[in-house]
Amino acid sequence: MGARGTLWISRGYTVRVSDTPRGASTFVISLTPFTADGRLDEPGFRAHLQRLAAAGIGVYVGGSGSGEGYVLSAVERRRVLTIASEELAGRVPVRGMGVEPRSAAEMIAYGEEVASAGLDAVQIYSLDLGHGYRPRPEELEGYLEEVLGALPIPCVLSSHQAMGYAISPEVVVALAARHPHLVGLHFTNADVSALVRMLDAVAGRLAVHVGGPMQALTALALGAQGFLSSEGNLAPRLCVRLIEQHRAGDFVARDQSFAAVLQLFAATQAAGGMSATKGALRRLGLPGGYPRRPRLPASDAAAEGLVQTFERLGLREGEAVVRTERGG
Repeated sequence: MGARGTLWISRGYTVRVSDTPRGASTFVISLTPFTADGRLDEPGFRAHLQRLAAAGIGVYVGGSGSGEGYVLSAVERRRVLTIASEELAGRVPVRGMGVEPRSAAEMIAYGEEVASAGLDAVQIYSLDLGHGYRPRPEELEGYLEEVLGALPIPCVLSSHQAMGYAISPEVVVALAARHPHLVGLHFTNADVSALVRMLDAVAGRLAVHVGGPMQALTALALGAQGFLSSEGNLAPRLCVRLIEQHRAGDFVARDQSFAAVLQLFAATQAAGGMSATKGALRRLGLPGGYPRRPRLPASDAAAEGLVQTFERLGLREGEAVVRTERGG
C-alpha cells in the first residue's frame, strides 16, 4: 500500500483512493421497499434508486435503520447490493452500509460482498457485543484494525451514539495513517464538543459526515463535508440543493433549505419514522413500498400528515423546491 492515489490490494482488486477528501456532499440512507405481503420489492427498489440518482444524491443501501437491514436474508442482502450497483454505479456515489456486526468476520464478509457487487465503498460499523456490552478501547481498535486490514475496498468508519460509545479521535487518526483506503468517517453524537474534537484531530485526513440533518450546518462550518439523512428518501433534491447552496456561498438560501429539511425531519419523526416515509411516498404516487415486520405501516392519518408537511414546504413530486428560496 502506498500514499493516497492508486492503491493495489490483493485478491484481484484495484482500489483508487482520491488524494484529498471530497468537497461538501450529502448522502441518503436508502429505504428498502417491500411489498404489502413482505417480499422484497425489486421493481420498486429500482424505481426508488432511479429517483435518487436523478436528484444527484449519494446513496447508502442496506442500512440497519432506514434500510431495514436486519430483516433482510443473506440472499436479499446480496440482491440489494447488486441492484444498487446496476442502477447507480457511475451515476452517483453508491456505498454499502449494512448492520452493526458482532465480530470482525461478520463485518469482513459484508465488506467483501459490497466489493464483489461493484459498489464504491463500505461503511465499517462499530462493534456490537450484544446485551449492552461495550468493547474496551483495545478491543475496538483491534476489531477495526482486523477489518481494515482485510477489506479490498475503500472504507468509511461509523461512530454512532446508538452504540453507547464513540471511537476516539486518536484511534481514527492512527487507523487513517495505517490504512490509505480508509476514506471517511460518519460521526453521530449529540455532543457538539465531541464533533469539534474529532474534526480538529482528523484535520482533513478523511471526509467527515454527521448522521442526520440536525448538525449539518454546524458540521459544515467546522470543516466537515456534509451529512447523511433519511429525509433524502422523501426529498432528495432538497438535500442536494442545501449542499449546492453551501458550495455557492448562498447562505441565505442554504439556511432556508436547512430549515425545510429540519421541518421535514421533525414531521417524519413525529409520524413514525421510516414507516411514515413509506406511507407518504405511496400517497404521493412515488416508489417506496411498505415496511417489513416487525415494523408496521404508519396509520393513514400519520402518512397524510407527512404529505401535508411535504406540500406545505413546497416540495413537488419528483423534485424539491423551497418556496422561500430566491425567485421561488
